[in-house]
Order: sequence, then C-alpha cells, then structure tokens
Amino acid sequence: MGLLFEQIDSQPSVIGEITLRRRRIPAIDDRDIYEVKLGEEFLMSSMFVDAEVALSDIGLGETEGDDLSVVVGGLGLGYTAVAALRHERVAELLVVEYLEPVISWHQQELVPLGKDLNADPRNRYVHGSFFDLAVADPEVGGFEPENPGKQFDAILLDIDHSPRALLHDSSASFYTANNLRLMARQLKPRGVFAMWSNEGEDDEFMAVLNEVFTDVACHVVSFFNPFQNRESFNTVYVARKPG
Repeated sequence: MGLLFEQIDSQPSVIGEITLRRRRIPAIDDRDIYEVKLGEEFLMSSMFVDAEVALSDIGLGETEGDDLSVVVGGLGLGYTAVAALRHERVAELLVVEYLEPVISWHQQELVPLGKDLNADPRNRYVHGSFFDLAVADPEVGGFEPENPGKQFDAILLDIDHSPRALLHDSSASFYTANNLRLMARQLKPRGVFAMWSNEGEDDEFMAVLNEVFTDVACHVVSFFNPFQNRESFNTVYVARKPG
C-alpha cells in the first residue's frame, strides 16, 4: 500500500458511527495496521492482538472432549475467531456481532482475516446482541434459536473494555451473578466461559464469577506497546460451569 493512511469505510450503527481505517507507521512497523473507531473512541487495533488470541487459546485449553461447539461474542477484527478455528477440536463456531458493518467488513474481506473466516465451513456469523442472546431462555431462543435447548462447550467474550468500562450502558446488567447464571444455561456441564478485559484483575467481578462457576482464574497477557515503549497487559478471565 502506497498510502500511509486510508479510511476504508465509515457507517452509522445502533451505537454510533463506526469506522474502519488502515495505516502504516514506518518508524514502528512497516505492516498495514487496521483500526476500528466508534465515534472518537478507538475500539481495536491489529497492533495489539495477543490477548484476543489468548482468549481463545486459554479458554479452549480448558475445554474437555472433541467436536467442540463454541460461541465467540464480538467479532472485532477477527483474531479471537480465527484463533478458535486453529483448534482442530472445534467443530463449529458461532460469532455473535451486534454491529452489522463489522460483519460486512469480514464478508467483503475488507479486513485481512475475513478471507480465513469465510473459507472455513465451521464458522457462522450471527447478527445480534450477545448480551440479549446470552440471557434468553435457551428453550425458545439463545445463541441458536433454531436449535432449542442447545448447549455449547465454550463461550468466549470480547466486547466491553472491562466489566466496568462498557461500550454501552445496556450491557451493565450482564456482569451480575443472575445474568451470568442465565448465560450458563447455554453451557454444557463443565463448559467454559472466558472473557477478555483491558484492565487488571477485578476482585469484585472475580467474586461474582465464583458465585456461578468453579475453577475461576484471571490470566495476565503481556505484550510490548511500541507507542509507550514498554510492556502493556490485558487479562483473560476463565471459569467453568459445575459438572
């Protein structure tokens, strides 16, 4: 790409204007960097994907058995979904995304990982609110309403910045014992819930997880941040539904 900056697409969404951009910063990295903004807020960048990949690797590493059915909440730039599909035990992947433009970018392959996701028959995009589908009665709705009562081996969530730093106030009630318990109805016994966070371990949220799940842990994922010239970190929460 000759240009150092390009705005690929910008569209209105239900929670604000969402924009896909591509840039190069030769002093840092000569590769194309893809960025997504919601209004003036940066949502994600292809420069920092270690924890998005780790969300799949850590979460699926805790699952048991083969022919796994997996839900990813939040498509983003596709790194969590593609990392999940690299696990040969995954038989099907539902990627739930609230913002239709984000799905469209992948379907049109305007982002690099769209081609990988489109080519893999195990992958399906689901346009809808993860938070609404998570707490729906699985006998009449849920992540796969055409298959009532279906349960999954793992649910991997990467939408909000953290349980406190939300993209939209409407998701606040999800991070409660009651709603996590409702979501857990869609997990198989001993199924795994894992979640990405941009912040350090949250003791209050850990306590909530422990009300619902077993084997609760918070993993720190470190990576180098060239903009700050130092190590940064994200976290991945992992918890298991009782058997």
